[in-house]
Amino acid sequence: QAIDDDCNQTGQLLAAMLDWPQGTFASRVELEDGAVRVEREVDGGLETLRLRLPAVLTADLRLNEPRYATLPNIMKAKKKPLEVVAAGELGVPASAPRLKVLQVQEPPPRAGGEKVESVESLLGKLRHAGRI
Repeated sequence: QAIDDDCNQTGQLLAAMLDWPQGTFASRVELEDGAVRVEREVDGGLETLRLRLPAVLTADLRLNEPRYATLPNIMKAKKKPLEVVAAGELGVPASAPRLKVLQVQEPPPRAGGEKVESVESLLGKLRHAGRI
C-alpha cells in the first residue's frame, strides 16, 4: 500500500499477475499445513480467510506493534561501525557502472520576495515575467 496516495494496489496487482490467492489488510496471520489463515477487518466485523500457499498478503496496522527507537539507542547506533563488503566477496560479478556522474552543482540562489499593493499589480508583474 503506497503511503503517498493510499491507493492499496500493489498486493492485488501482484496477486493477479502471479495468479495467486490474496489476503488483504491482514490483522492476524496463522500458518497451517500448506495454507495460511488470515483474519481481516471488514465493515461488518472480522472476516477469516483460508488461502492455499503460495499467497500474497498485505498487512493492516494491527498486524504488528511497531517498536520505536529511543534517543539513547539512536545515539548508540550512530557510533557503531559500518562494515563495507565488496560485491566480489558476495559472489556478485563486477561490472562497469551503468551511470556516470558528469557534474554536480548548487542550484542558483532564489530571488527575494516582493510585496505588491493590489491584485492588479500582482497580475501585471506575473504577466510581465511571463508566468501567466
